[in-house]
Amino acid sequence: MVRTSQATTFSSSSYFDDRGQHGTAQPITEHVNPHSRPVVSYFFPKGVGEHHYGERHPMKPHRLTLTNALVMGYGLDKQIHHIYNPRPATQAELEMYHDHDYIDFLSRVNPNNQSDMRHLIDTFNCVEDCPIFPEMYDFCRMYAGASIAGARKLTAGTCDTAINWSGGLHHAKRGEASGFCYVNDIVLAILELLRYHPRVLYIDIDIHHGDGVELAFYHSNRVMTVSFHKYTGEFFPGTGKLDDNGANLGKHFCLNVPLQDGIDDDMYLTIFKTVIEDTVTAFRPTSIVLQCGADSLGCDRLGAFNLSIAAHGECVNFVRKFNVPLLVLGGGGYTIKNVSRCWTYETAVLVGAAIPDELPATVYDPFFRDSQWKLHPPLTGHVENQNSPASLQRITISIRNKLRYLQGAPSVSMQEIPPDLEGFLADEERTVEERDEERGSAFAGERRSDRSMARNEFFDGDNDVDQDDGPLTAASRRASISARRAGTRGARRSRGRGRSRATVSTRDDGEEETEELATSTSTPTLRATRGRGRGKPRNKLRAKPAEKEQPRDETDPEGAEVETPDPATPMDLEIDI
Repeated sequence: MVRTSQATTFSSSSYFDDRGQHGTAQPITEHVNPHSRPVVSYFFPKGVGEHHYGERHPMKPHRLTLTNALVMGYGLDKQIHHIYNPRPATQAELEMYHDHDYIDFLSRVNPNNQSDMRHLIDTFNCVEDCPIFPEMYDFCRMYAGASIAGARKLTAGTCDTAINWSGGLHHAKRGEASGFCYVNDIVLAILELLRYHPRVLYIDIDIHHGDGVELAFYHSNRVMTVSFHKYTGEFFPGTGKLDDNGANLGKHFCLNVPLQDGIDDDMYLTIFKTVIEDTVTAFRPTSIVLQCGADSLGCDRLGAFNLSIAAHGECVNFVRKFNVPLLVLGGGGYTIKNVSRCWTYETAVLVGAAIPDELPATVYDPFFRDSQWKLHPPLTGHVENQNSPASLQRITISIRNKLRYLQGAPSVSMQEIPPDLEGFLADEERTVEERDEERGSAFAGERRSDRSMARNEFFDGDNDVDQDDGPLTAASRRASISARRAGTRGARRSRGRGRSRATVSTRDDGEEETEELATSTSTPTLRATRGRGRGKPRNKLRAKPAEKEQPRDETDPEGAEVETPDPATPMDLEIDI
């Protein structure tokens, strides 16, 4: 005999729906090649979706459970290289950014003693938007630990993309809660990345401004923050205007893209791709953190945009194609059925798998009944678009002007671009002969080719520095006469001014250069001595060691007195005036 209460079985209840003509997606069964690139790691702390902010609170951690169920239902776990249940963050790890007093408060407060800690609750802003709920501290440790673990896997090089949909709570400040966020896991993950990566790019596509992350790195040039958000001055958190650029070292490393209600897919993707491509080109990040807040979707409980799931996922796909170590996090999103579909689709985008529009069969089918179990329900066109092409162009031009001030990415060696043609010519490589011709030097075209000649080495040639006798070549004779005339002119110009100094320097290749007197490599250098009124100057050259003196050359056209030592190499000459 069957009781009346057992006439209706559990399997016939409304919790299991017959989809009828609406199909059901079959899960992927093929496993990913363990050596394929990029390597994707998926972080899901066990039990993170079981927490509850409160009955009427818009933040529902249960959305994480739905997302994980759809990911597994599609069989995407077969396409993910590693799936982790990361350990919770320790208090010391949380205090890498947050104040000790604040973390100590979070670890002690609970619904039972909150009346006794009312003064601290007000101090740390745990009111209204950030209520005290059971096991709140454990919840914070879970999602923060997953983000830190993902950052560590990226720095270790064991994965190329790390996914943590439970993270992305971007409003939390150093010493207070804000906007449903208690611990800023994004800042903690970026700090972990900065241990290895010199430059980190943070991108935020949540409808709310990522004020907590921006504030943490407002004075840093190693982290560039780019936030796409709604801005009216009154919409929470009220920050993120176009003119907020950063300060001190972080000047121009903070970019904000303020948007208005109702922006559609085409406009959003156009400005997103333009800004991100220019930013990556200028900043050259070595790793990227992408916050994928799903409250920018159409039909969100707290949002006012008209983005579809496909357009939201295209932003993720665009960033993925830069092939930079990527940490993907969750964030806002308050229509949980759309949030779970969006993050499931973006998981498929990150692993490079194609999934059908039909949702897989899960125990959460009733959540998707009104959309007929589709992955991409219509979400656009519900809010009037208040953005114009002119306003978006003005934002784009402003951001490009800011990027021009970067002057190259930090920690990257950059060469200054010459301002004009003269600068280009000055930097152009020239031969020694070409430089001499431009200076009008007597060395032009007469340089010797034995750059590495050994000292006192003898060989038979025109440029032999060891030759004792023999006629000078025509080129050497002309150079000698020019040098003597130049020495005489230098001495005449020094009349009445004491001494005239001709500086001799030795080049690295063994050649001598003069600043005032031109000389020849085969002729002793003339030195101008004290002027004697209008008479001829007496030029002397002393060599070390000096063994004998030769009489003045009577055929000297200028009549200069010259003391000629034994032949010596240029390195033996010691000049004294």
